[in-house]
Amino acid sequence: MEEEVPGAMGTSASLALRLGQIIFSSASLLFMSFRVEFYSFTSYCFLVTIMGLVIPWSMALALVDAYSIFLKSLPRRQRIMLIIIIGDWVLSFLSLAAACSTASVTNLLVEAGEQYWPLNLCRRYQLSAATAFFSWFLSFGSSLFNLWLLPSL
Repeated sequence: MEEEVPGAMGTSASLALRLGQIIFSSASLLFMSFRVEFYSFTSYCFLVTIMGLVIPWSMALALVDAYSIFLKSLPRRQRIMLIIIIGDWVLSFLSLAAACSTASVTNLLVEAGEQYWPLNLCRRYQLSAATAFFSWFLSFGSSLFNLWLLPSL
């Protein structure tokens, strides 16, 4: 009998975490890409790239979660779970780095004043960084729940 860890792969909590990742990553990408001026800064391009990787990763794993919830079975193999955990860890740390760099550059631009960069654009970039932090939090939680499940396999 396998141990049921809430938030681990194949549970409804995991599906909710994945859907939250998709929503917050998409919102971060939308706020950043609303106007095309983000190409001026490397940290903004980094955030767009990482959120562009997080969205399909989370969508694929949300589909696996939905499939396993509706069919009430998920063959959990240690190697597959290890790949999922490593992918979650890598993407969560990359999204944390992207969110931190975006927040720091945006804060620097806000402090510099209106003459260097429009303030309304900086507010949008701050929203993008905040939603990237939320996406990172959900991704990190998901990877911890799956890591907790790994020794029982």
